[in-house]
Amino acid sequence: MVDKHRSVRINRIIAMDVEGVIIPKRRYLLVEATRRLGYWKTLKVMAIGFFYEIGLLSLESALGKIFMFFQGFTVDDLLQLYKGIPLIPGVEDFFKKVKEAGYQTALISSGLPTTVVEHLATRLKADYAFGLQLKVADKRLTGEIGGDVIKPNGKALVLKKIIDGNRLSPQNCVVIADDRNNLPMFPLCALRIGYNPDFLVSIKSDLVFTDELSESLPRLTTESLETPHSFLSKSDLIRESIHISGALIPLLCTSLLDRYLVSLLILFLIILYAASELVRLQGLNVPLFSAVTRRAAIKPELYEFVTSPILFALGITATLILFPVPINYASIMILALGDGSATLLGKKFGRTVYPFNKRKRVEGSIFGFLFAFLGAQLFVGPVKALIGAVAGMLVESLPVPVSDNLAIPIVSGIMMILVP
Repeated sequence: MVDKHRSVRINRIIAMDVEGVIIPKRRYLLVEATRRLGYWKTLKVMAIGFFYEIGLLSLESALGKIFMFFQGFTVDDLLQLYKGIPLIPGVEDFFKKVKEAGYQTALISSGLPTTVVEHLATRLKADYAFGLQLKVADKRLTGEIGGDVIKPNGKALVLKKIIDGNRLSPQNCVVIADDRNNLPMFPLCALRIGYNPDFLVSIKSDLVFTDELSESLPRLTTESLETPHSFLSKSDLIRESIHISGALIPLLCTSLLDRYLVSLLILFLIILYAASELVRLQGLNVPLFSAVTRRAAIKPELYEFVTSPILFALGITATLILFPVPINYASIMILALGDGSATLLGKKFGRTVYPFNKRKRVEGSIFGFLFAFLGAQLFVGPVKALIGAVAGMLVESLPVPVSDNLAIPIVSGIMMILVP
């Protein structure tokens, strides 16, 4: 869709993904729309999404299977569900600022119907809107879908039409995306921005931001070549303080409770937390849990299920059970102190970005190594602590597809076991 009111040829444009960048990731299909499907069909939708994420289904195949569940719905049904979804905080201000800076904007989604994307574009005053096409018979969805955006390289084909139609060069094009489905657009743009990206987008991006889109505005509006410096927010302090507090677990196990009992307690807390998140997404509050989540979550997570605490707790639990004492305790210290301080101090003092992982700072990894080494030495000798800390911080610095909360303690534990 092209804005019918636009009559002047543009000279620069920002192409943006929608889910995960403008609205909470997968909120439309996995939270709002599936409320109309029931629990069994919702689980099927989640399973299809999982198979796509691990590469067993193509995007077109996965979406085709998902939208078959909406057979019999009207387009207006889906549009009404969309209207209940909040935008990621700061999005409206971002669009206002880039418009003032002379950018045109294009919303390109492969997971949302064109009607929904067009409605969103009208709200944000975007200039282009593209989504998938829904086939309709007797005013109701047949379950079949189509359109360029769901084809291999489809988003790139759409963006190329815009670029060619306005005689733009890559230097006049910016792309902002969060997942690998958008990578075909990257060669068409000179500036590639990853917003809370997966590991592949993180590798390919020129800049990476994880909190607010407004973090990218200095680069977009001043055309500065310098990488914007990360700022340390209140939510960062709360989140990483919780992370570092994981160092209390080994101390608790060695002084008061059996490690298996602690593991059971952690699993119980995981269940409580998961239930609290489901309730929070319904607009209700669970004392303590919901308040902490709202204060600690990054902006894109506020309106979706926040999984980071679960992965952190599972990483600790798996390490407690899988590795022998004291390797397990040293591994948890590396995760809690090393990873926590690397993020916290990296944002505060970091200036040097890794070329292969734009969301991490070299200075943060150095701080992380020092704290991880010191923490691990409380339980193992200096050689094992050194090897474990190096392995853990190497994992922390890499854009690996597995969560740091799982990868760091497992890799650190394995490396320390291998040391005589």
